[in-house]
Amino acid sequence: MASRHESEFSSSSSSLPKTRWWSKETVAIVTGANKGIGFAIVKRMAELGLTVILTARNNARGMEAVESLNKLGLHVYYHQLDVSDASSIKAFNSWFANNFSALDILVNNAAVSFNDIHENSVEHAEAVICTNFYGPKRLIEELWPTFRCSSTLTRILNISSRLGLLGKLRNEELRNMLLDEENLSEKQIEGLVNLFIDNVKNGTWKSKGWPILWTDYAVSKLALNAYSKVLARNYKGKGISVNCYCPGFTQTSMTGGKGKYTAQVAADIGVKLALLPPEHLPTGKFYLGSNPPSIYSKI
Repeated sequence: MASRHESEFSSSSSSLPKTRWWSKETVAIVTGANKGIGFAIVKRMAELGLTVILTARNNARGMEAVESLNKLGLHVYYHQLDVSDASSIKAFNSWFANNFSALDILVNNAAVSFNDIHENSVEHAEAVICTNFYGPKRLIEELWPTFRCSSTLTRILNISSRLGLLGKLRNEELRNMLLDEENLSEKQIEGLVNLFIDNVKNGTWKSKGWPILWTDYAVSKLALNAYSKVLARNYKGKGISVNCYCPGFTQTSMTGGKGKYTAQVAADIGVKLALLPPEHLPTGKFYLGSNPPSIYSKI
């Protein structure tokens, strides 16, 4: 039986939720948006009439992305943002607060991996954790005062991965900690990533039960999923929805252009999820890319 949110989607990948609640006054930020899924999300939201802010770590590439959208007749705002840099996050937040009254949608798309598809080095584990977990976390914390928290709900959609699902974690003690959702805390999640970094530094990470595929990337997404769950629990009923979305094996630079889905297909589903009508919008869920998207209730 289809869930309420699934009934908002038709079988067409280009269709929209049937209920249009947004307007030009609806403000969305998309990180890591100069290419790939992030760029496609910005393009789709701009086509739908939202006010969209494209951010990118590389200023020149970000501006090129904006120019390419302008040529299509789409107007978007731009500001440089490196989510791995706390000072860059602060500068972006200051710019945003000075130019916009409130934030309605935040799509945390920016992420890195330093491995090819069949590689599993953890040489850059600290950079991966800093960007993929701490980046979204710090950005959310910095932007928090600007969240609109109205009847339409502020929406946080964290682009994640099935590699970070609990089933990939072989360490039973850590898995049980994450399963205890009612008591799970940000401190525990940070303790988990610190333990992983310590294991990487002392060379024991292979024997400690961490995910076996793209280990550093998987741990970063595991932590992001868990953090999303904690946020959703703490702010349920307070005008904020927090969900995660795995677009699946998508053709992006991270996958070397290989994949089952195009960035546009992945972005279309992500935008649908971000634009679900308030009465059908859940919180604390993990979506797996398909049409309609499937839900994992457990991280």
